[in-house]
Amino acid sequence: MKLSIIVPVYNTEGYLAACLDSLIEPALLADGSYEIIAVNDGSTDGSRRILADYEEHWPGRIRIADTPNGGLGHARNTGLDLAGGEWLLFVDSDDYLTPGALPEIFEALDAAGRAEADVAVFDFVHVDEAGNILASFTGCEREEAFRLENYPEFLFSPMNAVNKLWRRCLFTKTGIRFPDRLWFEDLATSPKLYLHTGCILPVHRAWYCYLQRRGSITNSTSAARNTEMIAVTDMVLDYYREQGMWTRYREQLAYMFFYHEFLTSVTRVNLIDPGSHIQRLLRDDYVARFPDYRENPYFRGAPKKYRLLENLIRHGNWAAVHLLMKTNQKMKGR
Repeated sequence: MKLSIIVPVYNTEGYLAACLDSLIEPALLADGSYEIIAVNDGSTDGSRRILADYEEHWPGRIRIADTPNGGLGHARNTGLDLAGGEWLLFVDSDDYLTPGALPEIFEALDAAGRAEADVAVFDFVHVDEAGNILASFTGCEREEAFRLENYPEFLFSPMNAVNKLWRRCLFTKTGIRFPDRLWFEDLATSPKLYLHTGCILPVHRAWYCYLQRRGSITNSTSAARNTEMIAVTDMVLDYYREQGMWTRYREQLAYMFFYHEFLTSVTRVNLIDPGSHIQRLLRDDYVARFPDYRENPYFRGAPKKYRLLENLIRHGNWAAVHLLMKTNQKMKGR
């Protein structure tokens, strides 16, 4: 079997059918080219009934695994352990693929095989609940296949697990899994897997539609859970040290977490509560890890808006950070 599509499901009855419909290419599914593994992560709404309807229509092709609620990472790991495909695709149950994506994905898998790639990375879009495109994102800036050692700046690309096709052996040979009950599970996992890839293939097609809805991690009003970024940073940096890759990738890791911890997590908290102590906690944690970050060549070449935010955050000018971020939201129509 060529591909296993893993769909973690938790209380998404209003979105699940659209997700599953986007994953069904009748001819390919019928001949066993791929399978869909839906992991019901303790849903309490009608999601399990919807899954049963699809499983009945596609017996043996769509499989359901039922688990007590353990979070996104746990559900993905459950599906991963059941998967039989050479390749893996993770799709969240409130998201969906663009029409006609699956035949193109199989073409990309053939190209990845010829290139002896272990990961194929594609583009994605953010959409609203009406299906309108809010923003488009490039999965990788490179055009040709590459290795991480030759293009370490790939660590600055979106860390999403869902806009990538992964060889299953990356997980089985390394034992790498998504962390349980932890925010930012993609950031905790993807950089580890990159160390074990022989080749990465960019595919500049936007196949994944990432729904922006209330309650998602990017829109959540829970400031406290942003402190989990500290644990994620620990996990990734410790892993690079264990693999003997800390020195080789220190500058890239420093800039990667400058973006994710110092800028993004701090401003996310600031938008919720500009007086929160958590933004200071995140800032100070980053600075303690990388006290020389301002000497990093990637920081020196960072966009002006990043350096402006850095200056405000470094000096604890939280009111100005809040004003700047609110203005930015208004300009984007949010």
